[in-house]
Amino acid sequence: MILSTCFIVAVLQASLQYAMGINMRKPELLIPASSLEVLKTAVIFGADAVYIGGEAFGLRAKAKNFSMEDMKAGIAFAHQYGVKVYVTANILAHNLDLDGVEEYFKELRQIGPDALIIADPGVFMTAKRVCPEIERHISTQANNTNYATYLFWHELGAKRVVTARELSLEEIREIRAHIPEEMEIETFVHGAMCISYSGRCLLSNYFTGRDANRGACTHPCRWKYSIVEETRPGEYMPVYENERGTYIFNSKDLCMIEHVPELMESGIDSFKIEGRMKTALYVATVARTYRKAIDDYAIDPKRYEQNMPWYKEQISNCTYRQFTTGFFFGKPDETTQIYDSNTYMKEYTYLGIVGECNADGLYRIEQRNKFSVGEEIEVMKPNGDNLNVTVKQILDEDGNPQESAPHPKQVLWIDLGTAMDPYDILRRAE
Repeated sequence: MILSTCFIVAVLQASLQYAMGINMRKPELLIPASSLEVLKTAVIFGADAVYIGGEAFGLRAKAKNFSMEDMKAGIAFAHQYGVKVYVTANILAHNLDLDGVEEYFKELRQIGPDALIIADPGVFMTAKRVCPEIERHISTQANNTNYATYLFWHELGAKRVVTARELSLEEIREIRAHIPEEMEIETFVHGAMCISYSGRCLLSNYFTGRDANRGACTHPCRWKYSIVEETRPGEYMPVYENERGTYIFNSKDLCMIEHVPELMESGIDSFKIEGRMKTALYVATVARTYRKAIDDYAIDPKRYEQNMPWYKEQISNCTYRQFTTGFFFGKPDETTQIYDSNTYMKEYTYLGIVGECNADGLYRIEQRNKFSVGEEIEVMKPNGDNLNVTVKQILDEDGNPQESAPHPKQVLWIDLGTAMDPYDILRRAE
């Protein structure tokens, strides 16, 4: 491959900036959304960009995902707030997928997302031909582990590449030093981690016929396993990895809230949060916490250090498995890769999102879990405040009083004794 003079100069400039220690940049905070409601929550609670999946060609077939109508509405809402929207199209395509991919990109061209997240080279070239004006980002699924790979994708027209999750911060710094300044690095900094290399897993397809690399993973890494000896069929012996239990494939969840300075100083352009199957409460909690941490460090590193107890307390309010720093500081040892259970830890229950206020001062919500009159709950606000309130009144959609809200997704009008804002989150401590 023959590189242009301009390209070589760009690489040298990037290397010089790296050597001079001036490559720190304030990163984009990239938040997942499983639905239009969650997209709006992500935007209000601090996202710079949101990534979503359509109804096909993404790697989260079990997520709710977006219809074209919802996608169009979500992009319009996000753009009102200056927030970008990226659409995943990161399956590893088979022949029968290709015609559909082309038609899909033609539809996306009409609604104008800010970027497409792609793993497959054939899908990439289709997007480049069909909708060249939409940025193309390379998914972590493409195994992006070195700067030569970044340069390869840059030459083909990619704006951004997502690092493989197996990279250390030192490797990411080295990539930054060898790629053009305008090329962007995106990295997962929080959320669930696949036990397989860059998410390239065959277990789901083998066990169930549902292909993880085409969006239909059944998460067999979360199952409990036993051993059967060949000459003694039917005799099941439990797998004891150690005294902690038998979930030998499980990974802890990634959490880098205590290492925002190192991330920001490594040259990463976008901090990516995993979770396109998560609730609005999870998205709001993670977005708000990382938003404040990034902003605090950019204003004053001492402020970031002073607020660390708040970040850690807030991030623990998410539903999560135990936390790890993954591969960022070197190869994980066994204690960061396995643990005693595949059960999520849960400190708060999601109750609903605040909607409009009526003439009587009652707020509309669509209930997500049961709560009752007289119960103490919490209002979670985008600015970081958490208000403890008591439920004063609950009315159903027809204005009839209720003592509790037992029916999922029931539309209610409530009085919490305080003024609230649209998109505030209601939650209850467990």
